[in-house]
This record gives sequence, C-alpha cells and structure tokens, in this order.
Amino acid sequence: MSKEVRLGLFIVLALAILSFAVFYIGNKETRFKSTYTLRTQFHNVAGLNNGADVRVGGIRKGTVKSIDLPKTPDGKVTVVMSLESATRDIVKKDSLAAIKSEGLLGDKYVEVSFGSMDAEKVKSGDTIGSQPSFEISDVIGKASQILDTTQTAVQNIGDAAGNLESISAKINTGKGSVGALINDKSVYNQANKAASDLQDNMEALKHNFLVRGFFKKRGYEDDDELTRNLISKLPAAPAIKTFTYDQKQLFDKPDTAKLKNQKTLDEAGQYLQQTQFGLVVISAYAGTKGDSEKDRVLTEARPAVVREYLVNNFKLDDERIKTIGLGKAATIEESGKVEIMVYPVGTSVPATEHRAPVPH
Repeated sequence: MSKEVRLGLFIVLALAILSFAVFYIGNKETRFKSTYTLRTQFHNVAGLNNGADVRVGGIRKGTVKSIDLPKTPDGKVTVVMSLESATRDIVKKDSLAAIKSEGLLGDKYVEVSFGSMDAEKVKSGDTIGSQPSFEISDVIGKASQILDTTQTAVQNIGDAAGNLESISAKINTGKGSVGALINDKSVYNQANKAASDLQDNMEALKHNFLVRGFFKKRGYEDDDELTRNLISKLPAAPAIKTFTYDQKQLFDKPDTAKLKNQKTLDEAGQYLQQTQFGLVVISAYAGTKGDSEKDRVLTEARPAVVREYLVNNFKLDDERIKTIGLGKAATIEESGKVEIMVYPVGTSVPATEHRAPVPH
C-alpha cells in the first residue's frame, strides 16, 4: 500500500472520529459537570426513553439514565435521573417530577418542579414524588364521553320542555300544591308560617346543650360549617399513617367539641407539613350509647375542630384535608376515638353517597 493511500485513510478515520466526538459530546455535555442521581416513580412513563432531557424550571439540567420496570404487577416504573449539582439549591425533597412533551406529539422529557424554601435538600440517590403523566388518548376519550353526554342532554331537554308546558298549564288553573300556593292566598300564608317556624326551630337547635359550647366558642352559625369538608365514606386504599386519640386527650367534655389540649395534635401537624400525601381524613366516633342524631352532630363537629387547628397552625393543602363523622361507636374500643388518617399521593376523595337519616 502506497504512502499516499495510507495517509488518505488516516485522514478519513481521523475526521470520522472527530465528527463522532463533536456530536456525542454536544449531546452529553453534562458528562463533564458535577452531577447527582435522583429517582422518581410513575404508573406509566408515557413513551419516555433513556437519554431524555430532565428540565428544571424549563431549562435542561440533566438526562434520564435508566427506566426500570417494577418487580411486581402492583409496583411502579422507576426513572433514574442524572442532574447537575447546581440544581441542589432549588430541587428539594418536596419537588415533583412530571413527564411532559414538546407539543402534543413531540419528544418526552421530565420536568422537575422547584422545592419550597424550608424543605430539606435532596441527596444523591433520593426518590422524589411524581405527578401522573398526561396522555393525549385520555383527552380524546374524555371528549368522546362529553359528546355522548351532550347528545343525551339535548334529547332530555326536548322531553323536559314538553313536561314543563304541561306543568305550567296545571299551575295556571290552580291544580296541585304549587298551583294552590300561587292562586290561593291562604295556602301561601300557611306555607310562610311553616317556614318561619322551621327557622326558629333551627336557631334553637344551635343553642341546645350538645352544640351550644361548640357554636359559641368556635364561631360556627350553621350546619354548613360542619359539613363543608365532610365525605360520606373512607377511601378504599389503606392509610400510610394513622394518628389515634382518645376524646379525653383532646376535648374539654365528653359531649362537646371544644379543644383543651391542642398541642397534642402538633405531632400530626408537623408530620403532614413535612410529608407528601394525597388525602387526609379526620374521623370521630361517639360513645356506644345516647341519642343517634346528637352523636352524629358531635362526630361531625370534632373532626371539623381538629381540621381547623391543623390548617390554621401548619402549612397544609387544606383542599386535601377532609372529615367524616362516624356517629355512635359499635364497640367500647371505638368509643370516643378520633383518628387522623394519611393516605398516599394519588388517593382521591371517594364519590359522594346519599346519607340515609340516622334513626332515633
């Protein structure tokens, strides 16, 4: 082989190596920067690939090192990320990872949110929380459901219009209770008096021996305050943490919701302030004996008071803190018990069910 041929092959090989190095290093610039490792978990990574960008505040600050399947069917997919050490001051233990895409159909990447000012800094190898990934197929499915619902609603409107016309005719001729109420002045007067009497009875209820102290000391003026954050049943998923108290630890008397040892709740408040959770449910039981309706009011009032203390004294997402009144206890062990149950991220509020009247 001549000297010219060998020289030509050497030049071609050198150019090829140089070109590869330029593209490889340009795509992997973080290899020459100090980095650390973080993990996060998803039920579905939605097409995310190894080597995908990791962005902090919208700026590329790392890459996806690996994506590992769970060892059991009920596990989650683990995403291992390499981030620049410069991000340690803004990525904290309460930061959340989310899978996003460039436009609707673009490449997938991981976006890591800023942590809070007082949150603990992450260490290499730590696992941070995640948000469910967005899927365009879910949007299409929802849109299809909305169209089906709209079509049904339009059909129902047509039927309702005919029924309304028939009802209006009966009212105009004085038929039925509503027709009598409109056309007969004496019926109207009787209904007005009944409404006034009902309002007086409700005001009297607010000052009965059971809830008098609660309304007076806590400033609640109607039942809406007790039921504003009330749910009808507990989530199906098990709680990851439960704080249990006896009524004697928290309340002034066995038949009131007035707190006497608020500081007893501080352990739970500090835990919730430092922990990511999906839902918190505060529950209460009354005793095994007594008036069922009064027990219902009492067990709705006590969680409401506990919730108010936690929300006012700790930095919590109050939209995810709910209450439930469990009424009369079935056993001595449950009697007077108050629990703060913490559920994992992803737990949603159970669907509302109609509550049957409590028997007297």
